[in-house]
Amino acid sequence: MKRILRFLTGSVVVLVLLIGAAFWIMFFSERPPVMTDPVTLAGDGSQINYCEMPVLDGSGKMAIDIPKGNTPGCAYDHFPLPILADCTEPLPEVADDIRGLWIGVEGGHVGHVERVEQCGSRVVVTASGIIHDGGPNSTGGLTSNDTEGTVRFTIGEREYCPRSSASMIWNDGVLDFHVFGWGPVVVRRFMEGEQLIWEYADGSTTRMDRLCELPEEERIPKLRSPRYAF
Repeated sequence: MKRILRFLTGSVVVLVLLIGAAFWIMFFSERPPVMTDPVTLAGDGSQINYCEMPVLDGSGKMAIDIPKGNTPGCAYDHFPLPILADCTEPLPEVADDIRGLWIGVEGGHVGHVERVEQCGSRVVVTASGIIHDGGPNSTGGLTSNDTEGTVRFTIGEREYCPRSSASMIWNDGVLDFHVFGWGPVVVRRFMEGEQLIWEYADGSTTRMDRLCELPEEERIPKLRSPRYAF
C-alpha cells in the first residue's frame, strides 16, 4: 500500500510540474519576434477585392523571399494587408487552391471570417486578430509562431496571452495542421465544390462561402474563443 501511495504521490507531483512548465512556456516564455513587414501590418487589408486572385506564374518573388508573418502582440488591431501580395510562386502539385476571403455559413462557426493566402508551399491564414503563417520564408521556421489573443491577463504594464504553433502539410488536396509542427492533426481545410471546409479538433465542421470584400464589422478583429485555435 505504501508503495502504491508513493507512486501516486510521485505521479501527481510530476503531473503538476509538467502542467506548470507547460503554463510557463505558453504564457511567460519569450514572445516570438514580429518579423512581418511593418508596411504590411500598418496597411489596410479591408479595401481589397479578394475575388481578384494574384497570378502565380513565377514572375515575382518566391515564398522563401518574403519575411514570416506572425501576430503582433496578442492580436492585430485592424485587418492587415496580405502577407504574400508580392509572391507569384506556383502551387505544388499536392496543394489545392484555397485562396480567398471566406465566411462560415453552416456548421460549427457560422459568421467566422478568414483570409487564406498561398504561394508555393506557403500558406497564411489571417482571422480574428491572428496571423498563422506556415511554410518557407526568409526569417523564421516552417511552422507558424503566433500568439492567441483570446485569453489575456496583465501584470504591471505587460499583457500576456498564450502561444500557438502548427505546421501546415498538404495531403491529397487536404491541408492538415499539426499542433507544434510534430503533434496530431488538429485542423483540416479542403475544398468541396465551391465551399471551403474547415474541420476542427472539437469535431465541428464549418462550411465557408467566398467573399469579395471584408465585412465592415470585421475591420476591427473580433477575438475568438480559445477553442478556435488555428
